[in-house]
Amino acid sequence: MSSSPAELVRQFHLAFGLDARGTPTEVSPALAAHRGELLAEEAAEVAEVAVSGPLDRLAHELADVVYVAYGTALVHGIDLDAVIAEIHRSNMTKLGPDGQIARRADGKVLKGEHYEAPDVPAVLRRQGWVPGGAA
Repeated sequence: MSSSPAELVRQFHLAFGLDARGTPTEVSPALAAHRGELLAEEAAEVAEVAVSGPLDRLAHELADVVYVAYGTALVHGIDLDAVIAEIHRSNMTKLGPDGQIARRADGKVLKGEHYEAPDVPAVLRRQGWVPGGAA
């Protein structure tokens, strides 16, 4: 059995008759809102246990967020692994050629002068997305 989050979530969606598109597609406002509510619910559960734990519950809630995020991507026909790879490529450009890292006071890594924004539209176009496509 595959351990790829994308494949596992696809198996779940197909087994339970949930939406699973193969090409990036706009979905109905009602479906989009539903997916947003599911994500917000899971994120709230992470926020609830992130500080007070226990660690096993935090791990569970984090996995739920990822699972629902992959499901939302699948509903929209987005290959989330490819989008994550593009975000990673972009994030790595925050490291300057001299190895310097700019950080905010709370430790967040900031964009430096060599930062390159992610080109998510290009990733989606390679997946078959047509901007402005109908739901």
